[in-house]
Amino acid sequence: MNTYPLFSPEYYMNEALREAQKAFDRDEVPVGAVVVCNRTIIARAHNLTETLNDATAHAEMQAFTAAAGYLGGKYLDECTLFVTLEPCAMCAGAAFWTQLGGLIYGAPDEKRGFLSMGGNLLHPKTEVASGILEAECSALLRQFFKEKRA
Repeated sequence: MNTYPLFSPEYYMNEALREAQKAFDRDEVPVGAVVVCNRTIIARAHNLTETLNDATAHAEMQAFTAAAGYLGGKYLDECTLFVTLEPCAMCAGAAFWTQLGGLIYGAPDEKRGFLSMGGNLLHPKTEVASGILEAECSALLRQFFKEKRA
């Protein structure tokens, strides 16, 4: 059971971790995401690249599509994306085009994260925070790759 207060960043990241676990259970890289608008989760997603045989089926991309469908428009400027891993350049670029209001990620991705590309890939108005439940987000990824190498 979740001990975080409702509407806290930890609460929403915990929900993203639930999505990451779904990916893990499907033998997908365990990344999960939720989109929050007015303190309500309007989209939930996890990686589906293997399931859909689609290199673009990252959790963030799936979440953007679901959120835009829910809102009936392509702009997510009043929304915040909570994602368990720092987005890659592709997902940061998509966040730019949605004019995402906020991005909060758990674990950094020093090899493929958007910050390793210079960091100027997001919309100028997008507010960014990181490190929310970083240990939990990192642990799930480490477990997945450890099992893959075994």
